[in-house]
Amino acid sequence: MNLSIIIPIKDERDNIRRLHEKLHAALVPTGRTFEILFVDDGSIDGSFAVLEQIARQDVSVKIVRLQRNFGQTAALQAGIDFSTGDILVTMDGDLQNDPADIPHLIDKLNEGYDAVLGQRANRQDRFWIRKVPSAIANWLIRKVTGVAIKDMGCTLRAMRRELAEALPLYGEMHRYIPVLAQQTGARLAQIPVRHHPRTAGKTKYNLSRTFRVLLDLITIKFLHSYLTRPMHVMGLAGLFSIGLGFLSLLATLWMKLREGIDMTGNPLLLLAAIFVVVGVQFISLGLIGELVSRTYFESQGKKAYAVRSTLNFEKMRSGKAA
Repeated sequence: MNLSIIIPIKDERDNIRRLHEKLHAALVPTGRTFEILFVDDGSIDGSFAVLEQIARQDVSVKIVRLQRNFGQTAALQAGIDFSTGDILVTMDGDLQNDPADIPHLIDKLNEGYDAVLGQRANRQDRFWIRKVPSAIANWLIRKVTGVAIKDMGCTLRAMRRELAEALPLYGEMHRYIPVLAQQTGARLAQIPVRHHPRTAGKTKYNLSRTFRVLLDLITIKFLHSYLTRPMHVMGLAGLFSIGLGFLSLLATLWMKLREGIDMTGNPLLLLAAIFVVVGVQFISLGLIGELVSRTYFESQGKKAYAVRSTLNFEKMRSGKAA
């Protein structure tokens, strides 16, 4: 199989047939062999019945039905696990992504990139509820992670299988696929894609996701920068806190000797004790983090690096064997 289209579905009954028709119209002219993999993420509106009917009529359609609603990240991971294509394309099932853009993504991918991401041009979403929070989140993610991708939230993407299988997708990390991809050393590109208004079904987006994005961003930053050296962030915070504690203690002593202010009634003495205790806790967390990090890598045989390619290793092995 050359191409796998992975589409998580959650209550999109009225969009599925039109999406299937548009996918065929976009993919058949390319001449590529393809499969369309729908992942039913616990739909309760009859989406699975529609998917069953389509699958009986079209052998290129494959369906993975999850036992309950696990979320978009889990549905994407299931799609990757059950797909067979060398190139994986992910997209939403609400018809806001345009299947006609898929050939453009693949053409760009063939220029030597590991992943090509869509950037929604003339985005058709509500201004205050979707566009503004998304713009703020994209700006913040770029600043914190250093990833230059402008539209992190566009789910229309094309990736090579090796990259997709290497992505650590859990929780709600689907929002950070561009960041996770760059952290593996992947070569990324982004091109404009069309974006249509939703005409059927209900959006699953709400403002509460904005706060979850911030929490996940902290996790992403820590895992990217400090997974192999947690003491560097925890220990630094601990030393800084202990330093503030000693400064508060010195200020307390100076006020006692210079001004005659009673140390026991001076709030700076209590503040000094708190800073020192907090600093010791940070350093302790850093030590625990170091132990967990070593366990993570050593017990599972994981490496702290990723290799793109090698040369002449087979010859060396055959030479040694001889």
